Amino acid sequence: MTGPARSAAVRVDTTSPVPPYEQIRAQLSALITTGRLPEGERLPPVRQLAADLGLAAGTVARAYRELESASLIHTRRGAGTRVAPLPAGTSDPDPAQLAALARQFAAAARALGADESEALRAVREAWGAP
Repeated sequence: MTGPARSAAVRVDTTSPVPPYEQIRAQLSALITTGRLPEGERLPPVRQLAADLGLAAGTVARAYRELESASLIHTRRGAGTRVAPLPAGTSDPDPAQLAALARQFAAAARALGADESEALRAVREAWGAP
């Protein structure tokens, strides 16, 4: 997550009912478990990501702590924060993560003026897209 990819990878919607730290945790968790952030990839320092997102460093630090508790990242002094090897059993989706992503999508779809059937159709089409 270096350079421009860093800022494109994580977005925070401050109008969402989902707390910013949870949005960061859920997005990074999804990027890690899907392999878009591979093992060993260095994450930006807490202060840098916080500044990029316009958030307090404590918000990003909390997301990183939760990812570390889930064994998805590890931080070492001098080596920074890196993506950890995926723990066994990560193939099952995290229900809380799915719920957070669904809430984010639903809020964005509503903001576009979509109703439930239009949003579900978009998900089904996206699911079947290569």
